Amino acid sequence: MAAVDDFFHAYDLLLDSWPMEATAVDVPTPFGPTRVNVCGPESGAPILLLPGGGATSTVWVNNVEALAHRHRVYAVDVMGDVGRSVNKGARLRTDDDLFVWLDAILDYFESGSATVVGHSYGAMIALAYALHDAHRVDKLVLLDPTSCFAGMSPRYLLRAVPLLIRPTEKRQRSLVDWELAGAGVDERWLDVITLGAATFGRTNLVVPRRPSALALEGLTVDTTVVLAENSRAHDIGRVAQNVRRRVPSATVTTVRGTTHHALPMVASAAVDAAILNAAG
Repeated sequence: MAAVDDFFHAYDLLLDSWPMEATAVDVPTPFGPTRVNVCGPESGAPILLLPGGGATSTVWVNNVEALAHRHRVYAVDVMGDVGRSVNKGARLRTDDDLFVWLDAILDYFESGSATVVGHSYGAMIALAYALHDAHRVDKLVLLDPTSCFAGMSPRYLLRAVPLLIRPTEKRQRSLVDWELAGAGVDERWLDVITLGAATFGRTNLVVPRRPSALALEGLTVDTTVVLAENSRAHDIGRVAQNVRRRVPSATVTTVRGTTHHALPMVASAAVDAAILNAAG
């Protein structure tokens, strides 16, 4: 119980430090209540933010101020992952379940569609959703997307194996520190992600299938891909090459001097610019 309390204290502490007030909403879905932290003008065009695995919605601490200046921002705790969403309804098992879950969130906020932004695992969900129903995704922004256009680095996967088998604070911290390679991130967020690993243990994530080349060639949503120059999660050169080959209309940019886990927090200005350029 102490570990649970420590995690939620760290989560709330980071959320409280957001530069603008967010309203916490527990959105009813067939799979249970989904925590969405909402900010920005009600009249603003919606932006839906999907974090990386274990990162929680708090990871957008350095992005929400710029995004919510004129947009309505919905920062989501992914169902089945670390955070305040609770899978106490039907169990998420398939990609189609993820799509029903996302539909329920947009429907609750009476948004027919939104600019959907995903980082890492969140990018996998975002891309799968855009391929499933382009009408619900106005623009698509993928931040260092893993297993979307190329496979993950064997070195990264090897480092991640102990964490996947038995998540602990030490193992989560070891993986993130190795990937960051000295890039500084908010220590409060490191508390959230490391305590989350220890508190929630092995989560029941639905991992979307990597799209086929044919599926990617059929992507009709205006897409922006933002890559981290020093990402250790995958070969960004291969990712960029495959994006340009399969989705030639996509915009591909690289953020210099940053890593996979440092996005979106450290390079927030570049990330914000890419999202706002896409969203309009």
